Amino acid sequence: MVGVALSRYRNVLALPGVSGLMVLMFAARIPLTADSMVLTLHVVLGLHHGYGAAGLAGAIVTIGMALGAPVLGRLVDSIGLRWMLVIATIGDGAFWITAGRFSYPVLLVTAFVGGLLALPVMSIGRQAIAALVPEDQRRSAYSLDSISMEMSYMIGPALAVLVATRASTQTALLTVGVATVLSGIAIYLVNPRVRGADEHTDPSVARPLRRSWLRGPLISVLAINCGAVFVLAGVEVTVVAALRASGQVGWTGVATIAMCVASATGGVIYGAVRKAPGSAILLGLMSLLLIPVGLAGGQWWVLALVLAPTSMLCAPTLASTGEAVSKLAPVAVRGEAMGLHSSSLTLGAALGSPVIGTVVDRLGAPGGFYAAGLGGILIAALILIFGRQLPSGTSGTPTEPARETTSVAG
Repeated sequence: MVGVALSRYRNVLALPGVSGLMVLMFAARIPLTADSMVLTLHVVLGLHHGYGAAGLAGAIVTIGMALGAPVLGRLVDSIGLRWMLVIATIGDGAFWITAGRFSYPVLLVTAFVGGLLALPVMSIGRQAIAALVPEDQRRSAYSLDSISMEMSYMIGPALAVLVATRASTQTALLTVGVATVLSGIAIYLVNPRVRGADEHTDPSVARPLRRSWLRGPLISVLAINCGAVFVLAGVEVTVVAALRASGQVGWTGVATIAMCVASATGGVIYGAVRKAPGSAILLGLMSLLLIPVGLAGGQWWVLALVLAPTSMLCAPTLASTGEAVSKLAPVAVRGEAMGLHSSSLTLGAALGSPVIGTVVDRLGAPGGFYAAGLGGILIAALILIFGRQLPSGTSGTPTEPARETTSVAG
């Protein structure tokens, strides 16, 4: 099994441009994974507001990101990756570099613009994988991408806390801004392919109508993606609550790293298998395995241990949805589709934290684990029951009969 896994990953990394892409995306994601923590620390420690105010600022950034990702993806489809990078790098970098000088009301206004123009590192990486990797090897490639994302999440928030506490929150904001600009410049210089060698689109032919591809299977995939992050965001909130209740909140970082390692391990296994369960099944299993965690108590090592099975299905679930979008979206609109994939991630996080947080306030940490697990099971069950009854989407070919003319709404 180990030999097979290594062979498949070796074959993927040997493809032209893939190994460099993985390194680039890993580094570019670090400021992205740090920005939420930096913003929270700045509002609480730098501006001396409460956690509710910090949550509002984070929510505004999140709303901007959810709305902006498909728009930026569509810019990639229409004017190319580099022009989109110029716009996003300037806008996103300007917000984080200047945010430390703003009062709280001004920060709230500019946070939406910053989110709207957030550098779409996640969707760029997934779109480039679809262009560089043959379809029969994409499972391994998207698994590597998910593993890389877990590693970024191990580093980014920890660095954010270190800079904010050792220097200042203004310095941390500036660091995120500079790192974001450097990431944008690096991606611009590398200019990874977003179209395969055989995936040329005729610029004289109108884009497929959105209603011709954003249907059935693709809607189901986006819902599963949203549900998976809803569960994971709820777990993050509940772990903090459980460790705080037991007086071990200082071990939160260690427990989080253990969860990331378990997720990366699951990603390695998923990328090595020839056949794997569908996305809805993976979400259902991940959520089902979360239910017993409510009985585990608040010892950090116990929580890390009992969360390992759920965590191991995190990277596979997210990798499977990225792989599915690359197959279902027509080439001409792949950027917009990957942007919608990122928006579904953002929406899941935006819903999971407050919803499960409210449950934790009322029922305690065990209730948070139960609610997150049951929520994921419900979403998976609805997709399994009703997903096949939705109107079928396109097969992912770029030659659809329905085309856009001048309407952006589709």
